[in-house]
Amino acid sequence: MSPKPASTPEPSTGRKPWIKKTPVEVVLEQLDKQEQRVAGMREELAHEERELAKLQQARKVLEAQ
Repeated sequence: MSPKPASTPEPSTGRKPWIKKTPVEVVLEQLDKQEQRVAGMREELAHEERELAKLQQARKVLEAQ
């Protein structure tokens, strides 16, 4: 078996070509990702708070008996 010559391009794997980003672009991208994570956590927190309120209502009903 002979190794492939280095000059032949590899077949396309469906990936986008790599584009070098400036440090500013990297930081802005990190900021966007963090904002998305925080938004998701806020939604999750709101859901958990609603569940807690339901359970607290159930506790009040059970303690009243």
